[in-house]
Amino acid sequence: MKIGVFTLFPEAITSYCATSILGRAQDSGALTVDVHDLRDGAGDARRTADDSPFGGGAGMVLMAEPVFRAVEQVADAPRPLLLLAPAGRRFDQSAAEELAALPGGFSLLCGRYEGVDQRVSDHLVDGELSVGDFVLAGGELAALVVIEAVARLLPGVLGNEGSAAEESFASGLLEYPHYTRPAEFRGWEVPAVLRSGDHAAVQAWRRAQSLLRTAERRPDLLEVLVSSGALSDHDVRVLAEHGYHVPSGTEPDAT
Repeated sequence: MKIGVFTLFPEAITSYCATSILGRAQDSGALTVDVHDLRDGAGDARRTADDSPFGGGAGMVLMAEPVFRAVEQVADAPRPLLLLAPAGRRFDQSAAEELAALPGGFSLLCGRYEGVDQRVSDHLVDGELSVGDFVLAGGELAALVVIEAVARLLPGVLGNEGSAAEESFASGLLEYPHYTRPAEFRGWEVPAVLRSGDHAAVQAWRRAQSLLRTAERRPDLLEVLVSSGALSDHDVRVLAEHGYHVPSGTEPDAT
C-alpha cells in the first residue's frame, strides 16, 4: 500500500509514521507513506501558500495555485486524492476497509487555516473525508487517523492477523472488554470464564459483552444491525435477558 500526504507540516506526518506499527509496516515494505510539502508549489521566495479570503472574514485560506502545483508535480502520487475537510464523508471502519482495498493506494490533502480555496475541492481532489464533527487546526492529525486505521487492515502489518477482525466496529459492534495478569488486582477479579480454558464459553461471553456494551454505549450501532437483520436469535435473547428490547418484525440471521 502506498499513501501520499500533501501538507504544510511534513515533519508532523513523517515523525509519527516512523514509530510503532506504522514504522514497522514501512520497514517491512507493507506500507509506504510519501510526504510532500505544499510549500514546494509556492511561486515566490517566501514560499507563500495562503492568503486572505475574498469577501473578508477572519483567518487565511490555502491558495489554489500552490496546492495544484504541489500535487501536479508529483507524477507518481496515487489516486484518489482525498481532502481532509469538515464537509467530507464521515471516516469510519467501512471507509477504512474501502481504502485498504484500493490496489494502487491513495493520497491525502491536509487543509489548514480557515480552509482551502474551493477550486481545489471542485477541480483537483477526488473526494473529501472528515474524521468527526469537531474543528482541528489542520488536517495532519486527521491524516494520521486515516493512515493508521487503514494500515492496520493491511496484510502483514499486525502481528496477529486476527486482531483487526475482532476490534471495535469490525463486526458493527464495540469490542468486548480485555483483561491480563494478575487475575486479581485490588480486589477486582478477572471474570472466571476467561480463566476456564473453555474456548466456546469464552467466545460466547465475548459476543455477549460486545452486544451489551454496544447497546449501552452506542445504541445507534445496534440499531443498524437490527434493521439489517444481522443479529442472530441468540443475540436477541442475550439482549432481552439484560433488559434490551429488540423491535419485533426483525429477521435475525440464523448464524
